[in-house]
Amino acid sequence: MSNPFGTVPAAAILEGRATDAYFERTRSTLEHAGKDPHVVAEVTADQFPTGSFEVFTGISDVATLFEGRNVDIDALPDGQLFDGGPVMRIEGPYLEFAELETSLLGFLSQPSGFATAALETRLAAPDSTVLSFGARHVHPSIAATVERAALLAGLDGFSHVAAGEIIGREAGGTMPHALMFCFGEGNQADAWRAFDEAVGEDVPRIALADTFWDEKSESLLAAETLGDDLDGVRIDTTGSRRGDFRHIIREVRWELDARGHEDVDIFCSGGLGPDAIENLRDVADGFGVGSYITGAESVDFSLDIVEISEGSARSSSEPISKRGKLSGVKAVYRTADGGHHVALADSGGPADGEALLEPLVRDGEVVREFDLEAASERCLADAEAVGFDPSAE
Repeated sequence: MSNPFGTVPAAAILEGRATDAYFERTRSTLEHAGKDPHVVAEVTADQFPTGSFEVFTGISDVATLFEGRNVDIDALPDGQLFDGGPVMRIEGPYLEFAELETSLLGFLSQPSGFATAALETRLAAPDSTVLSFGARHVHPSIAATVERAALLAGLDGFSHVAAGEIIGREAGGTMPHALMFCFGEGNQADAWRAFDEAVGEDVPRIALADTFWDEKSESLLAAETLGDDLDGVRIDTTGSRRGDFRHIIREVRWELDARGHEDVDIFCSGGLGPDAIENLRDVADGFGVGSYITGAESVDFSLDIVEISEGSARSSSEPISKRGKLSGVKAVYRTADGGHHVALADSGGPADGEALLEPLVRDGEVVREFDLEAASERCLADAEAVGFDPSAE
């Protein structure tokens, strides 16, 4: 089978077949009527600023989608935060991109949701190690999308091997409960020793310490077994057995310290979100976050035509919109105080405003380069500038 997992192939996306059927009907109708107006369309989630910021990403896939098509596109930079107004503007003959709307919105909506949730977890413990463990909760074909969004939001690493190959970063991880089961209860020390002997020196010695006995007992046994080679213990206590998780972590920390194992870190995982991380960040050294990121709501982007003309000259164009949307070509600005402002493009912005929409595609040529590290730096800096507050999201 050429497509054993039933995923939509890349060719279908690039050719515009990964679309909603009504766009195909629209093309047939317009071609029958001899119409192909010149339009300006904008992608937005909210028309006016709301004060609730989200992270914009997925833009590199959009650039690939539109490469070679007769359009001009401006968009926010990868990793920029926004709370209203357009994040992207497309100008050109409507039939150049009509069928691409479905894929375009998908490329932006879900990754932006992942990145926003990841940013919330990052800022819940800014001085701790936070890793992405969520790839198991999504279809394998989009694992790299999850992990890239997590890195963009400032997380320190991720677990998915194939995603790492795509992103160009190495995946991390140590041991699952399955490894402990294979050695059996009472043989935890054998499992940790075998792991220590088998894996490369660059792999941290993090012992899973909650499988058969209580967390304190297994953590102390791991410390006794591996001695100075032990970097840390991971506590992944099931929610039904967790009780006061903070107390458990404090107890483990106390007992390790009491026996001279102050250098052994404690790493927590298992259904953690920003609130739990914030509650634990002063007693734990690191966190693995999964479903909070992958379960994030997609950003509800839509694409709307805001200006239209029968010819190719904008001088003869007319603003247009559906009810509830704002007509006319718009620009967005960031002011020095972190404000996000929306204005008609021809009217100018705030005196101290920085225009955020930047060229992405010109006459079908991608004119922007993409750098994950730079996008991550932008995301974290912009989060500080706008006062992004995880507890308010």
